[in-house]
Amino acid sequence: MTAEAPIAPAHSYGRLVPVTVHFDDLDALGLLHNARYPLMVERAWSELWQEHGIRFDGDWAAAGDACNAVRELRISYDAPVTRTGTYAVHLWLERLGNTGLTYGFRFCSADGAVTYAQGTRVLVRLDAATLRPAPWSERFRAAGRELLRSAD
Repeated sequence: MTAEAPIAPAHSYGRLVPVTVHFDDLDALGLLHNARYPLMVERAWSELWQEHGIRFDGDWAAAGDACNAVRELRISYDAPVTRTGTYAVHLWLERLGNTGLTYGFRFCSADGAVTYAQGTRVLVRLDAATLRPAPWSERFRAAGRELLRSAD
């Protein structure tokens, strides 16, 4: 981990979702606890998908695209978060397949300029009855296409 967070170039893809770091998110050293980063990313994604009407309300059979499981999570920590306050999670899709997707994320400053952590996560859409892979709905795919990162 470096003392200074890297400055990220401006991006024309994905979305910045505001998140708040609270005092109880910090560890004994006063740093954002490493386990809080994925939690905040998950909350940011939940907020974004809810804007598109995709949510889990307690019924897996009715959850549709919200019925999914994590296959893989990769994260690197670039610089420590040492203060409470408002930050952001930059979210985008790297790949949108038939039953799975890979999304990218950055935990960053509120304006997206400074990166503290970054990574990817692979999700698989599941059939609620069988827990086997199932295709994403067209509504989900349409929302997802808006978040796809183009080949740079």
